[in-house]
Amino acid sequence: MTHDFHVHGTHEHEVEHQAHHQGPGLAQYVAIFTALLSTIGAVVSYHISSTQNESLLLKNEAVLKKTQASDTWNYYQATSTKAHLMELAADLSDKAKAAHYRDLIAKYTQEKAQIRGQAEALEKESLHANELSMGMLRPFHRSEQAISLIQIAISLASITVLTRKRWLFAVAGVAAGGGLIIAGLAFLT
Repeated sequence: MTHDFHVHGTHEHEVEHQAHHQGPGLAQYVAIFTALLSTIGAVVSYHISSTQNESLLLKNEAVLKKTQASDTWNYYQATSTKAHLMELAADLSDKAKAAHYRDLIAKYTQEKAQIRGQAEALEKESLHANELSMGMLRPFHRSEQAISLIQIAISLASITVLTRKRWLFAVAGVAAGGGLIIAGLAFLT
């Protein structure tokens, strides 16, 4: 019958003693702190990317509507030119043909009113989409500031483990607090 036994080295005994008698150390607090900040940072980063994507989609919509409005205004101009040509033709032709040209002038004048309404509506849609896009960027900048402060806090916390300077961990906490406040403001707006 063999009996296995394990002899602890001095460093193992010291680690076990620290764990049982002194409680969690600075390194454990920093590890938990950085894990929490990394999780919050991931949520803020997701918010940044989704806000940026939505803003770009709205900006694309604004450009598309602006292009459609420009095309519609070009069509308006072409119709207006046709109407002017019909006026000239009516003035230069005999009374029988002039009546036909006046009918076309009336038709083009009516079309111009409809086309103008479409062009103005498209311009309004373009302005609205552009305003929405710009409005989304206001909290986007706050989110970027928040993620920067959170990353600074994680870096300072990591340096705290290496230097064992507790005051540095306090500075990391202040940076993290600032980042969390700014992130909260970004989410609320």
